[in-house]
Amino acid sequence: MAQVAVIMRVLPSSVDIDLEELKGKIAEKLPEGYEIKSSGVEPIAFGLKALKLVVAMPEETEGGTEALESLIKELPEVDEVEIEAVHRLS
Repeated sequence: MAQVAVIMRVLPSSVDIDLEELKGKIAEKLPEGYEIKSSGVEPIAFGLKALKLVVAMPEETEGGTEALESLIKELPEVDEVEIEAVHRLS
């Protein structure tokens, strides 16, 4: 089964959120077949930083990235999830 890479930006609910810890919580919640391929931190404003993630997921997922976004938004430490791009992995 082919996979896609989802490039996303996760905005924490507070400047006090540890982004590495948040990344770990997201990784724990991911269903089978999903995997964080890379991550980084992007400064936003006034000390707020976003967690940038590249998540590999099955291409044939019903609803596209909606389920992934909802899963991450369930975490109390997450304020917003923005999908920046989706690319097919070969």
